[in-house]
Amino acid sequence: MSFCKHCVEGVRHEGTAEGTYEEIGGIKTYVAKPKGDYPKDKAILFLTDIFGLELPNNPLLVDDYARNGFQVYAPDLFEGDPAPANLLTTEGTPFDLQTWFPKHSGEHTGKRARAVLEALKAQGITRWGAVGYCYGARLVWDLSYDKLIHVSACSHPSLIQPEDVEKYAKECDQPLLINSCETDPQFPAEKQELADKVFADYKPGYSRPYFPGATHGFAVRGDLSDPKVKAAKEGAFKNTVEWFIKYL
Repeated sequence: MSFCKHCVEGVRHEGTAEGTYEEIGGIKTYVAKPKGDYPKDKAILFLTDIFGLELPNNPLLVDDYARNGFQVYAPDLFEGDPAPANLLTTEGTPFDLQTWFPKHSGEHTGKRARAVLEALKAQGITRWGAVGYCYGARLVWDLSYDKLIHVSACSHPSLIQPEDVEKYAKECDQPLLINSCETDPQFPAEKQELADKVFADYKPGYSRPYFPGATHGFAVRGDLSDPKVKAAKEGAFKNTVEWFIKYL
């Protein structure tokens, strides 16, 4: 499996994260909860891109989901070793993605996500939605295969192959949202078309919004100074919130 150049590109977003860090199931986890009342038996698992929790964009998105009525948990998938956030600046340090990736395989990071899920299930959270961006989207699919979550959502997924699409449609029963875009070597037009064909009669629920003028990474690292990209990022977030409201 491989990544594309857009996986390590994007814009750092400004803001102050409002959540807290907790150790859950032995895993450092960023946690955000609504300020008002919310269902204590439901939660969202937030699975990051390769920049992890150290890139402010990710905790800020977690906070946004919490503002919409969900308790949200984002595990540190990479054990403090994400892709460096300064890759998104002109002063970015040298970074070899192909060397980094084998150290953070989906098998390993998936175990960390599962540890958080299992610990919180023991605390009474019985119904789960999961949202993933780029790298994290692949983990959403894997958790769906294992029947560990109830609602699936992702934006510009990475590492999804045609056989994965076929497997999801045959073996899963979770409603699936895919926010897709125009320029995406990881989930290009042919994969988008395949997904639409395979999921055409998928009864649990399927939706693939499409954002022209947007590039892989737009929903988490998009350049908000570009009106088209800003609208796409906001649209993908709105779609995902509404998906969880409907199905979770």
